[in-house]
Amino acid sequence: MTSAKLLIFPPANPPNGSSDKGVSSTDHIVQALTKAIIEHRLLPGEKLKEQHIADQFGVSRTLVRQALYQLSQKHLIRIEQARGAFVAAPSIKEAREVFAVRIILESAMLELLIAGITPKKIKALRAHLKLEAAAVKGTDAESRTELLGDFHVLMAELIENEVLAQSLQDLISRCSLITLLYQSDHAAGHSHDEHIDILEAIAGQNINLAKQLMQAHLQSVLAGLALHN
Repeated sequence: MTSAKLLIFPPANPPNGSSDKGVSSTDHIVQALTKAIIEHRLLPGEKLKEQHIADQFGVSRTLVRQALYQLSQKHLIRIEQARGAFVAAPSIKEAREVFAVRIILESAMLELLIAGITPKKIKALRAHLKLEAAAVKGTDAESRTELLGDFHVLMAELIENEVLAQSLQDLISRCSLITLLYQSDHAAGHSHDEHIDILEAIAGQNINLAKQLMQAHLQSVLAGLALHN
């Protein structure tokens, strides 16, 4: 299998101009590895070699271990004693559980969002959907996937609840791996149209409709995955 050294893009100017600044450098590595995993440049089950990563980022293996530990807490990688770190390969059971949690979390999120909705927030969501529309028409699958996921995170950010936004981002990151493993070839790409319907319900402050549409949307995505048993 191709080594992690060839798959992770090089760091771009670490914070504070230092390549070994503890938390800031660790966060930089976490962000880069997360992006590589989400964009499928690091595949489920792939081994992450500490020395390769340390060489590429110009940091100590200690900082790399800290970054890998943080990623393991987000369930993006797994760390096996005496074997090292590997990109997570979610099970079918986990796939179903992740989507079940998203349905519960995002239904509650919509209530909070609609309770504090403003024209400015609606404008921000519409602007994002324009970017989605362009991506859906394009050929960059990675950008399209990222933007479709970001719509959900943006709603959480507009509530101004950082914990909720981060929790949702973590779940969506796990969903990216799940999609890579289980998405069927014939799965339809209707997410953008469903996002439009959800936004219209939000703009109309129709909580019940918005929740119904969100649940149907996430169930549709789950139904498009080739899960058996």
